[in-house]
Amino acid sequence: MQRWQPAYVGIGSNLEDPARQVERALGALDSLPQTRRVLRSPLYRSKPFGPVAQPDFVNAAAALLTGLSSTELLQQLRRLESEFGRPEVHPHWGPRIIDLDLLAYARERRTDPALTLPHPGIPERNFVLYPLADIAPELELPGLGRVAELRERVGSVGLHKL
Repeated sequence: MQRWQPAYVGIGSNLEDPARQVERALGALDSLPQTRRVLRSPLYRSKPFGPVAQPDFVNAAAALLTGLSSTELLQQLRRLESEFGRPEVHPHWGPRIIDLDLLAYARERRTDPALTLPHPGIPERNFVLYPLADIAPELELPGLGRVAELRERVGSVGLHKL
């Protein structure tokens, strides 16, 4: 019998009509095997994170129920990024056509070269926390805290709901 696990994905784009790319990615999540998208956030416009000069991003978050393991789900997200035209090797914090980050998977905590769960950047990134709080404010991220509380700590500077 298949066991369904909750998973949360952060989505971002700042190239080639970013809002359209994020909407396309939200739709593409519906095509993942053994996976159902159950919630999605509104879109947000955000200032780029990091030192690279680039256009603003559009971000969203999605909640999934999946029968895939966290590693299998990550592989599927990487496959979608590739299908969208994102190169496998890309500048860190640079512009991108699509970015699909596995933010959390069930209550899993792991740190290895391929996958860290929950995603370690969540507490400092309002462009992740605001969309995630729209769909899962009470979500407890193991080792990090509750999404709504984390959101309150970062504030909304540079972030605008579309």
